[in-house]
Amino acid sequence: MAKRRIVVALGGNAILSKDASAEAQQQALRDTAKYLVQFIKQGDDLIVSHGNGPQVGNLLLQQAAGSTDKNPAMPLDTAVAMTQGSIGYWMQNALGEEITKAGLDKDVTTMVTQVEVDPNDQAFTNPSKPIGPFYTEAEIKDIKAAHPEYTYVEDAGRGYRRVVPSPRPTGVKEYKVVNALVDAGIVPISVGGGGVPVVREGDRLVGREAVIDKDFASEKLAELVHADLLIILTAVDNIYINFNKPDQKKLETVSVAELQEYIDQDQFAKGSMLPKVQAAINFVNNSEGGKAVVTSLENVGNFLKNGDGTIITK
Repeated sequence: MAKRRIVVALGGNAILSKDASAEAQQQALRDTAKYLVQFIKQGDDLIVSHGNGPQVGNLLLQQAAGSTDKNPAMPLDTAVAMTQGSIGYWMQNALGEEITKAGLDKDVTTMVTQVEVDPNDQAFTNPSKPIGPFYTEAEIKDIKAAHPEYTYVEDAGRGYRRVVPSPRPTGVKEYKVVNALVDAGIVPISVGGGGVPVVREGDRLVGREAVIDKDFASEKLAELVHADLLIILTAVDNIYINFNKPDQKKLETVSVAELQEYIDQDQFAKGSMLPKVQAAINFVNNSEGGKAVVTSLENVGNFLKNGDGTIITK
Protein backbone atom coordinates (compact mmCIF):
# COMPACT_ATOMS: atom_id res chain seq x y z
CA MET A 1 0.00 0.00 0.00
CA ALA A 2 1.28 3.47 -0.91
CA LYS A 3 2.20 5.79 1.96
CA ARG A 4 -0.70 8.05 2.89
CA ARG A 5 -0.83 11.33 4.79
CA ILE A 6 -3.54 10.84 7.43
CA VAL A 7 -5.07 13.23 9.95
CA VAL A 8 -6.70 11.37 12.87
CA ALA A 9 -9.06 13.39 15.09
CA LEU A 10 -9.49 12.04 18.62
CA GLY A 11 -12.31 13.21 20.90
CA GLY A 12 -11.64 14.86 24.26
CA ASN A 13 -14.31 12.69 25.88
CA ALA A 14 -12.28 9.61 24.87
CA ILE A 15 -9.43 10.89 27.03
CA LEU A 16 -11.48 11.98 30.04
CA SER A 17 -14.69 10.22 31.02
CA LYS A 18 -15.49 10.07 34.75
CA ASP A 19 -12.01 10.13 36.27
CA ALA A 20 -10.39 13.54 35.73
CA SER A 21 -7.04 12.62 37.30
CA ALA A 22 -3.84 12.90 35.29
CA GLU A 23 -3.19 9.19 35.85
CA ALA A 24 -6.55 8.13 34.37
CA GLN A 25 -6.15 10.38 31.33
CA GLN A 26 -2.61 9.16 30.73
CA GLN A 27 -3.84 5.57 30.87
CA ALA A 28 -6.62 6.36 28.40
CA LEU A 29 -4.04 7.79 26.01
CA ARG A 30 -1.76 4.77 26.43
CA ASP A 31 -4.74 2.63 25.39
CA THR A 32 -5.39 4.98 22.46
CA ALA A 33 -1.76 4.88 21.30
CA LYS A 34 -1.95 1.10 20.86
CA TYR A 35 -4.48 1.71 18.07
CA LEU A 36 -2.84 4.78 16.51
CA VAL A 37 0.56 3.09 16.16
CA GLN A 38 -1.01 0.69 13.64
CA PHE A 39 -1.01 3.48 11.04
CA ILE A 40 2.71 4.08 11.58
CA LYS A 41 3.49 0.35 11.44
CA GLN A 42 2.07 0.13 7.94
CA GLY A 43 4.06 3.15 6.77
CA ASP A 44 1.46 5.94 6.84
CA ASP A 45 2.38 9.52 7.76
CA LEU A 46 0.28 10.33 10.81
CA ILE A 47 -0.93 13.69 12.14
CA VAL A 48 -2.89 13.51 15.40
CA SER A 49 -5.45 16.03 16.65
CA HIS A 50 -7.60 15.88 19.76
CA GLY A 51 -10.51 17.52 21.52
CA ASN A 52 -10.36 19.17 24.95
CA GLY A 53 -13.96 19.98 25.94
CA PRO A 54 -13.91 18.26 29.35
CA GLN A 55 -10.32 19.25 30.12
CA VAL A 56 -10.55 22.95 29.29
CA GLY A 57 -13.75 23.31 31.31
CA ASN A 58 -12.14 21.67 34.32
CA LEU A 59 -9.05 23.86 33.93
CA LEU A 60 -11.22 26.99 33.92
CA LEU A 61 -12.84 25.85 37.18
CA GLN A 62 -9.37 25.40 38.72
CA GLN A 63 -8.32 28.83 37.43
CA ALA A 64 -11.42 30.49 38.87
CA ALA A 65 -11.05 28.73 42.24
CA GLY A 66 -7.47 29.94 42.67
CA SER A 67 -7.87 33.40 41.15
CA THR A 68 -6.68 36.43 43.14
CA ASP A 69 -5.83 40.02 42.26
CA LYS A 70 -2.14 39.13 42.22
CA ASN A 71 -2.62 35.78 40.46
CA PRO A 72 -5.66 36.18 38.18
CA ALA A 73 -7.31 33.37 36.22
CA MET A 74 -6.14 32.95 32.63
CA PRO A 75 -8.58 33.63 29.75
CA LEU A 76 -10.17 30.81 27.75
CA ASP A 77 -7.84 31.05 24.72
CA THR A 78 -4.82 30.67 27.02
CA ALA A 79 -6.52 27.74 28.78
CA VAL A 80 -6.90 26.05 25.36
CA ALA A 81 -3.14 26.47 24.80
CA MET A 82 -2.48 25.00 28.25
CA THR A 83 -4.54 21.90 27.43
CA GLN A 84 -2.70 21.54 24.12
CA GLY A 85 0.45 21.25 26.20
CA SER A 86 -0.85 18.84 28.84
CA ILE A 87 -2.79 16.48 26.57
CA GLY A 88 -0.08 16.69 23.91
CA TYR A 89 2.59 15.78 26.45
CA TRP A 90 0.61 12.72 27.57
CA MET A 91 -0.14 11.75 23.96
CA GLN A 92 3.41 12.08 22.64
CA ASN A 93 4.70 10.10 25.61
CA ALA A 94 2.16 7.30 25.08
CA LEU A 95 2.59 7.14 21.30
CA GLY A 96 6.37 7.30 21.61
CA GLU A 97 6.27 4.28 23.92
CA GLU A 98 4.25 2.25 21.41
CA ILE A 99 6.54 3.30 18.54
CA THR A 100 9.56 2.12 20.55
CA LYS A 101 7.83 -1.19 21.38
CA ALA A 102 7.21 -1.68 17.65
CA GLY A 103 10.94 -1.28 16.96
CA LEU A 104 10.41 1.86 14.88
CA ASP A 105 12.57 4.98 14.82
CA LYS A 106 10.16 7.89 14.82
CA ASP A 107 9.71 10.96 17.03
CA VAL A 108 6.42 12.52 18.16
CA THR A 109 6.04 16.21 19.03
CA THR A 110 3.28 18.52 20.22
CA MET A 111 2.65 21.88 18.57
CA VAL A 112 0.88 24.83 20.14
CA THR A 113 -1.31 25.57 17.12
CA GLN A 114 -3.18 28.80 16.40
CA VAL A 115 -6.35 28.54 14.33
CA GLU A 116 -7.72 31.66 12.68
CA VAL A 117 -11.40 32.52 12.97
CA ASP A 118 -13.62 35.32 11.64
CA PRO A 119 -14.11 38.00 14.34
CA ASN A 120 -17.65 38.51 13.00
CA ASP A 121 -18.58 34.83 13.23
CA GLN A 122 -22.12 34.60 14.64
CA ALA A 123 -20.90 31.94 17.09
CA PHE A 124 -19.51 34.72 19.30
CA THR A 125 -23.07 35.85 20.08
CA ASN A 126 -24.51 32.32 20.14
CA PRO A 127 -22.41 30.06 22.43
CA SER A 128 -22.91 26.37 21.63
CA LYS A 129 -19.77 24.36 22.54
CA PRO A 130 -20.17 22.35 25.79
CA ILE A 131 -17.13 22.38 28.07
CA GLY A 132 -16.34 21.08 31.52
CA PRO A 133 -18.28 18.82 33.87
CA PHE A 134 -21.96 17.88 33.89
CA TYR A 135 -24.25 19.35 36.56
CA THR A 136 -27.57 18.06 37.86
CA GLU A 137 -30.71 20.20 37.76
CA ALA A 138 -30.33 20.85 41.49
CA GLU A 139 -26.68 21.93 41.14
CA ILE A 140 -27.21 24.18 38.14
CA LYS A 141 -29.47 26.64 39.99
CA ASP A 142 -26.71 27.65 42.41
CA ILE A 143 -24.08 27.70 39.66
CA LYS A 144 -26.18 29.97 37.43
CA ALA A 145 -26.73 32.31 40.38
CA ALA A 146 -22.98 32.42 41.06
CA HIS A 147 -22.06 32.94 37.37
CA PRO A 148 -24.86 34.86 35.62
CA GLU A 149 -22.37 35.86 32.89
CA TYR A 150 -22.05 32.23 31.68
CA THR A 151 -24.46 30.22 29.54
CA TYR A 152 -25.48 26.68 30.55
CA VAL A 153 -27.55 24.19 28.53
CA GLU A 154 -28.83 20.64 28.95
CA ASP A 155 -26.46 18.32 27.05
CA ALA A 156 -27.95 15.19 25.44
CA GLY A 157 -29.78 14.02 28.56
CA ARG A 158 -26.56 13.77 30.58
CA GLY A 159 -26.94 16.95 32.62
CA TYR A 160 -26.16 20.65 32.28
CA ARG A 161 -22.88 22.06 30.97
CA ARG A 162 -21.42 25.47 30.30
CA VAL A 163 -21.37 26.43 26.62
CA VAL A 164 -18.93 28.84 24.96
CA PRO A 165 -18.59 30.31 21.45
CA SER A 166 -17.38 27.84 18.80
CA PRO A 167 -16.49 29.75 15.62
CA ARG A 168 -15.60 27.94 12.40
CA PRO A 169 -11.89 27.86 11.51
CA THR A 170 -10.74 29.85 8.48
CA GLY A 171 -7.06 28.90 8.58
CA VAL A 172 -4.30 27.17 10.55
CA LYS A 173 -1.33 29.46 11.18
CA GLU A 174 1.25 26.67 11.59
CA TYR A 175 0.14 24.26 8.84
CA LYS A 176 3.46 24.66 6.98
CA VAL A 177 5.29 23.60 10.15
CA VAL A 178 3.07 20.51 10.32
CA ASN A 179 4.04 19.66 6.73
CA ALA A 180 7.74 20.19 7.48
CA LEU A 181 7.56 17.88 10.49
CA VAL A 182 5.78 15.15 8.51
CA ASP A 183 8.34 15.49 5.69
CA ALA A 184 11.08 15.02 8.32
CA GLY A 185 9.49 11.76 9.50
CA ILE A 186 8.05 13.22 12.73
CA VAL A 187 4.50 12.62 14.01
CA PRO A 188 2.97 16.01 14.93
CA ILE A 189 0.15 16.48 17.43
CA SER A 190 -1.58 19.60 16.16
CA VAL A 191 -4.78 21.71 16.46
CA GLY A 192 -5.28 20.24 19.94
CA GLY A 193 -8.63 21.27 21.39
CA GLY A 194 -9.52 22.71 17.99
CA GLY A 195 -6.51 25.04 18.13
CA VAL A 196 -6.08 28.34 19.97
CA PRO A 197 -8.72 30.67 18.44
CA VAL A 198 -7.12 33.82 17.07
CA VAL A 199 -8.12 36.74 14.85
CA ARG A 200 -5.82 38.86 12.74
CA GLU A 201 -5.38 42.49 13.78
CA GLY A 202 -2.84 44.05 11.44
CA ASP A 203 0.39 42.10 11.88
CA ARG A 204 -0.75 40.48 15.13
CA LEU A 205 -2.77 37.41 15.96
CA VAL A 206 -4.99 38.08 18.97
CA GLY A 207 -6.66 35.36 21.03
CA ARG A 208 -10.42 35.09 21.35
CA GLU A 209 -12.32 33.40 24.18
CA ALA A 210 -13.80 30.39 22.38
CA VAL A 211 -13.31 26.68 21.76
CA ILE A 212 -13.22 25.60 18.11
CA ASP A 213 -14.78 22.24 17.31
CA LYS A 214 -11.86 19.84 16.87
CA ASP A 215 -13.53 18.08 13.92
CA PHE A 216 -13.74 21.32 11.91
CA ALA A 217 -10.20 22.32 12.91
CA SER A 218 -8.90 18.87 11.95
CA GLU A 219 -10.70 19.15 8.61
CA LYS A 220 -9.15 22.55 7.90
CA LEU A 221 -5.68 21.21 8.78
CA ALA A 222 -6.20 18.09 6.63
CA GLU A 223 -7.22 20.31 3.74
CA LEU A 224 -4.16 22.60 4.10
CA VAL A 225 -1.60 19.77 4.41
CA HIS A 226 -3.18 17.92 1.44
CA ALA A 227 -3.99 14.83 3.49
CA ASP A 228 -5.17 11.72 1.68
CA LEU A 229 -7.45 10.75 4.52
CA LEU A 230 -9.26 12.45 7.41
CA ILE A 231 -10.27 9.96 10.10
CA ILE A 232 -12.74 11.21 12.70
CA LEU A 233 -12.93 8.88 15.68
CA THR A 234 -16.16 8.60 17.64
CA ALA A 235 -17.97 6.19 19.96
CA VAL A 236 -19.48 3.99 17.21
CA ASP A 237 -17.94 1.95 14.37
CA ASN A 238 -20.14 3.57 11.70
CA ILE A 239 -22.48 6.45 11.00
CA TYR A 240 -26.11 5.32 11.22
CA ILE A 241 -29.37 6.70 9.97
CA ASN A 242 -32.48 6.19 12.12
CA PHE A 243 -29.99 5.67 14.95
CA ASN A 244 -31.28 3.61 17.90
CA LYS A 245 -34.56 2.90 16.10
CA PRO A 246 -35.80 -0.53 14.94
CA ASP A 247 -34.99 0.38 11.33
CA GLN A 248 -31.54 1.86 11.97
CA LYS A 249 -29.18 1.47 9.01
CA LYS A 250 -25.39 1.36 9.02
CA LEU A 251 -23.65 3.52 6.41
CA GLU A 252 -20.54 1.93 4.90
CA THR A 253 -19.53 3.83 1.74
CA VAL A 254 -21.54 7.00 1.24
CA SER A 255 -21.28 10.06 -1.01
CA VAL A 256 -21.36 13.66 0.20
CA ALA A 257 -24.63 14.15 -1.71
CA GLU A 258 -26.26 11.27 0.19
CA LEU A 259 -24.98 12.59 3.51
CA GLN A 260 -26.36 16.04 2.72
CA GLU A 261 -29.78 14.48 2.12
CA TYR A 262 -29.57 12.80 5.52
CA ILE A 263 -28.60 16.13 7.13
CA ASP A 264 -31.67 17.70 5.52
CA GLN A 265 -33.72 14.93 7.15
CA ASP A 266 -32.23 15.79 10.60
CA GLN A 267 -30.70 12.32 10.88
CA PHE A 268 -27.69 13.42 12.95
CA ALA A 269 -27.58 14.82 16.50
CA LYS A 270 -26.40 18.43 16.52
CA GLY A 271 -24.01 18.14 19.44
CA SER A 272 -22.37 14.86 18.49
CA MET A 273 -22.55 13.24 15.04
CA LEU A 274 -23.61 16.26 12.94
CA PRO A 275 -20.32 18.22 13.19
CA LYS A 276 -18.37 15.06 12.35
CA VAL A 277 -20.49 14.50 9.24
CA GLN A 278 -20.21 18.17 8.23
CA ALA A 279 -16.42 18.14 8.71
CA ALA A 280 -16.14 14.96 6.63
CA ILE A 281 -18.20 16.54 3.83
CA ASN A 282 -16.07 19.72 3.90
CA PHE A 283 -12.85 17.75 3.59
CA VAL A 284 -14.03 15.58 0.70
CA ASN A 285 -15.42 18.63 -1.14
CA ASN A 286 -12.31 20.76 -0.61
CA SER A 287 -9.57 18.20 -1.29
CA GLU A 288 -8.32 16.54 -4.45
CA GLY A 289 -9.25 12.89 -4.18
CA GLY A 290 -9.29 12.93 -0.38
CA LYS A 291 -11.61 10.64 1.56
CA ALA A 292 -12.99 10.88 5.08
CA VAL A 293 -13.68 8.06 7.51
CA VAL A 294 -15.89 8.10 10.60
CA THR A 295 -15.37 5.13 12.91
CA SER A 296 -14.40 4.16 16.45
CA LEU A 297 -10.93 3.91 17.90
CA GLU A 298 -11.51 0.20 18.58
CA ASN A 299 -12.34 -0.36 14.90
CA VAL A 300 -9.06 1.08 13.56
CA GLY A 301 -7.56 -2.39 13.03
CA ASN A 302 -10.60 -3.55 11.05
CA PHE A 303 -10.52 -0.36 8.98
CA LEU A 304 -6.86 -0.89 8.10
CA LYS A 305 -7.44 -4.57 7.34
CA ASN A 306 -10.66 -4.49 5.32
CA GLY A 307 -12.02 -0.93 5.20
CA ASP A 308 -14.61 -1.26 7.97
CA GLY A 309 -16.19 2.02 9.06
CA THR A 310 -18.10 4.71 7.21
CA ILE A 311 -16.10 5.97 4.21
CA ILE A 312 -17.19 9.29 2.69
CA THR A 313 -16.36 10.00 -0.95
CA LYS A 314 -17.42 12.45 -3.65
